[in-house]
Amino acid sequence: MKYWDASALVPLLVSEQGSNASLEWVGRDGQIVTWLWTRIEVAAAIERRTREGALSRSQRRQVLAQLDALAERWNEVTDALAVRSRAIKLLARHPIRAADAGQLGAALLVQDQVAGSLEFVCFDKRLSLAAELEGLQVLP
Repeated sequence: MKYWDASALVPLLVSEQGSNASLEWVGRDGQIVTWLWTRIEVAAAIERRTREGALSRSQRRQVLAQLDALAERWNEVTDALAVRSRAIKLLARHPIRAADAGQLGAALLVQDQVAGSLEFVCFDKRLSLAAELEGLQVLP
């Protein structure tokens, strides 16, 4: 099972450096587990690319539709109070942003509920390091 951070989901929708790896991982294991805030983070990345001119308005609409379809298939961690509690503690231990603490808190919540190790798919270096220090197996 893999927990997917927003930084690893964006490359499934927009061609960038991590796209090949993300497509390979999702092809091998199509089960995506992520946090309820992820959809907002991915939408923000798409809107930023549109504002910067990397995506046209029609490309934006197409990518947002792909996001909707992808989000319909993934599993979301929705226990916001449990994630918040973990995230606050993680902020004291790691130099990560609030949303990243939420992602990591959600992944750790999932880790507690599954047998075996949870793979954490993430292209953000600071978040990947924090996840590794918290005992998750980080991809790439």
